Amino acid sequence: MDSAAKARFDLISENLAEALNPEIIEAILAEGRNPRIYWGTATTGRPHTGYFVGALKIAQLLAAGCDVIVLLADIHGFLDNLKAPLELVENRAKYYQNVITAILESVGVSTEKLEIILGSSYQKSPDYVMDVYRLSSLISEHDAKKAGAEVVKQSGNAPLSGLLYPVLQVLDEEHLKVDCQLGGVDQRKLFVAATEWLPKLGYRKRAHLITPLIGGLSGGKMSSSVQDSKIDLLDPPESISKKIRKAEAAPRVIEDNGIIGLVEFVLLPAAGLRGRKEFIVERRDAEPLVYTDIKQLQEDYKNDILTPQLLKPAVAAGLISLMAPIQAAYQASPEWQEITLKAYPPPVVEKKQKKVKDRGTRFPGAIAAQDQTKDTTPKDQ
Repeated sequence: MDSAAKARFDLISENLAEALNPEIIEAILAEGRNPRIYWGTATTGRPHTGYFVGALKIAQLLAAGCDVIVLLADIHGFLDNLKAPLELVENRAKYYQNVITAILESVGVSTEKLEIILGSSYQKSPDYVMDVYRLSSLISEHDAKKAGAEVVKQSGNAPLSGLLYPVLQVLDEEHLKVDCQLGGVDQRKLFVAATEWLPKLGYRKRAHLITPLIGGLSGGKMSSSVQDSKIDLLDPPESISKKIRKAEAAPRVIEDNGIIGLVEFVLLPAAGLRGRKEFIVERRDAEPLVYTDIKQLQEDYKNDILTPQLLKPAVAAGLISLMAPIQAAYQASPEWQEITLKAYPPPVVEKKQKKVKDRGTRFPGAIAAQDQTKDTTPKDQ
């Protein structure tokens, strides 16, 4: 592999938690062609700041000359324990397309070469459906559950659709004609399954690029379905500041620290794409702390030079600045606003009807109340 191909590979593999079968990508680059890579997202809950991790990686892949596809997996959203009811799927897919485009544009990345595909545009074709049947006959219920364990919602007496979810995601690699799939560490079991299952149908195995996950603000991973763990991409500045202020961030502890994760996987990479990779922490009685490397920030945090009280306002300010273009794009688009209401309609709150108690005829005032109900029409004299 020549120096130009190596530089492209280094950019493709930067900021990853792991790469499975990276030699597949190396061989493609050595041939002098562009790797075809896809990143899929089920169109379920509203995207949050964690989506920046995948979007920023997509930006790097585009910069490395890769052909990148974003799959809006509308059918997957329906299959995953009915997280996306069919009547909402179409509008949620449109909402996701607006958000992903806005994220990339917010860090100065052109979306002209980005291909966005709707899952239902090909997942109902005869060839695809037949492959679903073929693969379903070759893998066990146990293997399907294991592959989707970190991705599909698990529950007692779960619907059969949850077992189909990993089957579809594996087949997407073949039917999108890609060389590689990009996804978070929660998808690792599914990626391993893909390398084992596709050859059963006579299809080639693909490479997989695995991105880290940002810790949630209340512990665990950041999730669309857990309100306290995430910051919505359309949250107003005061809401962002409040959520960061209330977030869990123990002094000196960097493990599972969602606030530090936002700096490492969102704010620093985004600053790099904007042209100047640095994160600044203002201090009242001293010079600001300037970080260009997450390791130095982590060291300062462990040594209590950088405290939660200093870090949190800086992270809030960074997120507010980063998301300002996204929110401006939303405010300038009546169409996007209309789609939002259709995709995520506000819950209908039914008014409680006041129950009239029957207190009988002997309570005080009962006779007067009865007299008022009598016919008081004047009689002829």
